[in-house]
Amino acid sequence: MMSTAHDHVRSGSERRTFQRVPIRVYGRYMLEDRTEHPCQVTEISPGNAALITDRAASLGEKVIAYLEHLGRIEGVVTRLLDDGFAMTILASDRKKDKLAAQLTWLANKHELDLPEDRRHERIAPRNPISVLQLDDGRQYQCRIIDLSMSGAGVELEVRPALGTHVSLGSMRGVVVRHFDEGVAIEFAAVQRRDSIDDALEQRHPAA
Repeated sequence: MMSTAHDHVRSGSERRTFQRVPIRVYGRYMLEDRTEHPCQVTEISPGNAALITDRAASLGEKVIAYLEHLGRIEGVVTRLLDDGFAMTILASDRKKDKLAAQLTWLANKHELDLPEDRRHERIAPRNPISVLQLDDGRQYQCRIIDLSMSGAGVELEVRPALGTHVSLGSMRGVVVRHFDEGVAIEFAAVQRRDSIDDALEQRHPAA
């Protein structure tokens, strides 16, 4: 494949300075039409990022993304992928250095390979069976397979779309990842350890 001037610049400077990191970071992004959509970053360097998304973007379109741990990044779509797009990050050298430090910190914290944010330790639920409710009132019995005060992984027959607002017991949250057995949920608020078991067994009233 013919190299471009952009490829030459990237290989000559950024690639020598920064290394792309395979990660699993969630967030939201805004397109030029000002609509916002959920996303998952699978690979990032201070100069480029690859995002899994449900909404297609256009080549050359400007994107603003808000990512957990990393904050706001801006860029331009440079490549379309089967399940999302790749973007070049537009930032000052100072901002790129800060992003590089953040990525190094994340890698050292071993948070990049985990199914959810591990700022909080795992909890063994008193009863692993709970109910997941969608905003339209549909309810599904589920099994808790991974739980912390900030989120949960549940075994579930259905796969609500990324970004779907749900209630696990009485706890509000959003679907941030799919995996073979079910979905990962990030709670809207950090839960209290002494009340999380009761919250799993309560039903949230339908909206």
